[in-house]
Amino acid sequence: MNEATHLSVLVQDTGFVADDWQAGFSPADAVAANGVRGVDLPSDIDPANLPQFLNAPIIRIDFPSFANGKGFTLAQRLRSLGYAGRLRAHGHVLADQYAMARRSGFDEVEILAEIASRQPEAQWIARANWKDHDYQSRLRA
Repeated sequence: MNEATHLSVLVQDTGFVADDWQAGFSPADAVAANGVRGVDLPSDIDPANLPQFLNAPIIRIDFPSFANGKGFTLAQRLRSLGYAGRLRAHGHVLADQYAMARRSGFDEVEILAEIASRQPEAQWIARANWKDHDYQSRLRA
């Protein structure tokens, strides 16, 4: 794998955007010790530990594989606990999962350039109208 495939691409509703977060991220277990502002959460973190991160301005939740949906549950849990900061999915997320990511509380998705090359910006933008295609809203109407 060449260096270009290790670069990240940030996806928001408008498509691929420049990452404006420059303060970095620290692992969840190091946050309490050094007061770092950006938090990296693994997908297998115990949900009972989430309240300690509610004051972080940005939380990035890892998606280790396309088939691992634990990050969606963590995002919903953080939002239900009152987390109002920036929430970022990180890793193996597909364009087809973008609507689910947004509905579960994520503000954005960070993917590897390798994924972006296989799923170009147009595929992500096509799913940016995630509020319009929420089947639960249609059922309630």
